[in-house]
Amino acid sequence: MNPVPQSTLKVQLSVFMFLQYFIWGAWYVSMGTYLFTTLKFEGAQIGLAYGAFAIGAMISPFLVGLIADRYFASEKILAVLGILGGGVMCLLPQCTTFASFYPMLILYCALYVPTLALGNSLSLHHLANAKVDFPRVKMLSAVGWIAGLFGLQYLAGAESPVQFYLAGGASVVFGLFALALPHTPPKKTGADVSLAEILGLDALALLKKPSFAIFIGCMFLICIPLYFYFVNLGVYLTQLKWEGMLVKTSLAQVSDVIFFLLLPVFLSKFGYKITIFIGILCWVLRYFALGFSVEAGAAQTALIFTAILLHGACYDFLFIAGQLYVDEQANERIRGAAQGFIAFILWGVGAFVGTYLAGKVLARHTLTPAPATGLAHDWQSIWLTPAWGALGVLVIFLVFFRNPRTPEKQNPAG
Repeated sequence: MNPVPQSTLKVQLSVFMFLQYFIWGAWYVSMGTYLFTTLKFEGAQIGLAYGAFAIGAMISPFLVGLIADRYFASEKILAVLGILGGGVMCLLPQCTTFASFYPMLILYCALYVPTLALGNSLSLHHLANAKVDFPRVKMLSAVGWIAGLFGLQYLAGAESPVQFYLAGGASVVFGLFALALPHTPPKKTGADVSLAEILGLDALALLKKPSFAIFIGCMFLICIPLYFYFVNLGVYLTQLKWEGMLVKTSLAQVSDVIFFLLLPVFLSKFGYKITIFIGILCWVLRYFALGFSVEAGAAQTALIFTAILLHGACYDFLFIAGQLYVDEQANERIRGAAQGFIAFILWGVGAFVGTYLAGKVLARHTLTPAPATGLAHDWQSIWLTPAWGALGVLVIFLVFFRNPRTPEKQNPAG
């Protein structure tokens, strides 16, 4: 079977990334508004609901290791996950209590989150020059997220279950399209595969490298404050009575496109340490901008837009650069496990702790009775909490992380 030409491959992977993030963008931002205004969930329950994504991420490495890496080609498991996930997503509108909504959302996330690690692993496997081409392909994920937000805004679905039907339908399309991706057979076949390899635990050998261990520790720590943004922004802007909220927040993905293009340049010129440092620094600046926006008067809108437009550097210089760093440190055999491991940290344990604390902080700073401003929470305290946390992580990363001297593909244990 002849390999797919790189030009065709890049188009295929770009469409794949577009669809994958269209699904995510169609419901993730607006879910907090839907749960708060329509289903009347409490702050802690909203935090737990966003934590369902984290639970899915913690299940993901085991699903990938036990099934995808062992028995099935990546494109086939992506198809199954996409179609099943679409079906589950379309059932969510029937769940109007927390007791029914929460487990159904966990089930959906357990089906969706593995597609992130699998998609990255498949892309990095087939792209000839991953360090340059992967950010360009991944750029279409930002476009897909924007399209999901615009589609939901057009349907006026931010406070309705329409968002779940939109995401569910897109998920089925995503699953069908995955079958057109290049054939990527499982690597961990044969009788000599250990249980540790099946579960992806072989990627833990990378932690023997001091800088890699520091990197993973900082990724976990930064995930705790960063999820305050995703959990609380929609509620904050709703209380500020922002019209066209979804379209305005999609400017974050516009900056995403720009920084996807800049990422290879920064990595080439400055290396991983400075690039990731800038990513963490932008999270610090984002939260201080939101914190000071609360009582900023005429400058409020400008500060909120500043926080939104920092998203490209926040996400690309941290998450995408981090995924490339992990890929560079892993050899061919553990590449999929390594991507699953970083997904476990970014979207799993870190996200679970972060979303839980974001919901608790939101609930703790409820103002009773609500003041005349219409703001039902002490938003300055809410936003400054993750600002100081992100600043602490920034200092730790700056002091302890070291740039890799050379790619060490042959010996992941270092």
